[in-house]
Amino acid sequence: MSTKPYTYQATAGAQTDEAVLGAYHSAPGFAVPDGACDCHVHVFGPREKYPLADDRTFAPGIAGLDDVLAMHRRLGITRVVIVQASPQGFDNACLEDALQELASRGRQARGVAVVRPDTKREVLQDLHAKGVRGLRVNLQSYGQTDPAVAAARLSAAAALAAPLGWHIQTYTTLEVIAALAEHIRRLPTPLVVDHFGLPDPARGLDQHGLPELLALVREGKVYVKLSAPYRFISRMDGEDMGPVTRALIDAHPERMLWGTDWPHTGPWPGRAREREGAEPFHPVDDGLQLRILARHASAEERQRILVDNPRRLYEF
Repeated sequence: MSTKPYTYQATAGAQTDEAVLGAYHSAPGFAVPDGACDCHVHVFGPREKYPLADDRTFAPGIAGLDDVLAMHRRLGITRVVIVQASPQGFDNACLEDALQELASRGRQARGVAVVRPDTKREVLQDLHAKGVRGLRVNLQSYGQTDPAVAAARLSAAAALAAPLGWHIQTYTTLEVIAALAEHIRRLPTPLVVDHFGLPDPARGLDQHGLPELLALVREGKVYVKLSAPYRFISRMDGEDMGPVTRALIDAHPERMLWGTDWPHTGPWPGRAREREGAEPFHPVDDGLQLRILARHASAEERQRILVDNPRRLYEF
């Protein structure tokens, strides 16, 4: 992707409520429909209870359920999908505990886990009972772009997910998706692609891998999370993502999802990743992220993206 300005800072007028983990969240600016779902958040608990994986590429700070619920109250979000993050490795304990705690509070929540290829059926069934509905294959966080490795990992995850009616989810680039298009078509489960497939907004519709992703979406094989535009936009209003966003929605609105990617991990300009301490989160205004969706999607489309599609995929 091309170099872009640092666009994480909070927008003017966002500081109307108390900050959540150092970030202010402005009002969405439209009537958020009942049952709206944030399909991509992470929860990081105390290290002494939930140690991080040895192969982590960074060490996040602590981000708990009270924090994410405070952010969601500001936005009008009532459902959530917690995604196992790369620093947590194969230990889903924090995810499981968060799902059970949310259930005890009467909140509707689902999870996407990361497991080893040899995970036993009874372990997967226990995860299902706790609210897990998918398995994640994170390629991008580890710099993995080899199509053969990616195909093998997707196949292994799909073999575990299919008997339970789950989907698989991947964090990777448009280039990798293009290389795997035929393999993805043969998978026995739906595939969810994180963060738009990491496009370059400056290239609009003319970029390698986007036609292949759009074709998979049109065929109904792939869902796309219109999540974390802050990772690649160069304009705070997200207008530069308009062509790609519209192309994805137009390809198949029933295969679009939305998420914040809270609590916003990621490298800081001019700073090495922090593996041992606690890398600070970026002060992303998630109300702005929701307004970016509204900028490019009609009210009817927002109903599908925020409510209907996640309700179907995650079985709310």
